[in-house]
Amino acid sequence: MKIQPLYDRVLVQRVEGEEKTASGIIIPEKAKEKSLEGIVRAVGAGKVADNGETLPMQVQEGDRVLFGKYSGSDVTINNEEHLILREDEILAILRD
Repeated sequence: MKIQPLYDRVLVQRVEGEEKTASGIIIPEKAKEKSLEGIVRAVGAGKVADNGETLPMQVQEGDRVLFGKYSGSDVTINNEEHLILREDEILAILRD
């Protein structure tokens, strides 16, 4: 299934959290927190300004991003968890 977010919304696939701590302790599934990092899989056309102009998106498909703990809405697409959120809920783009 292909999905196209509308306006300034972004589809993000969460990056899996660590399964072990730095000291080698395995973290049980129930104790894991959801990752606050993900990869942008699709972006909308952009936010529509008051004058009717469409503002370009700051993020692009493939960008690795950070977002807030309670941001967006969880959705399942092709049996994989994703998050749909507004572009202004993205806190940062991670660059190498």
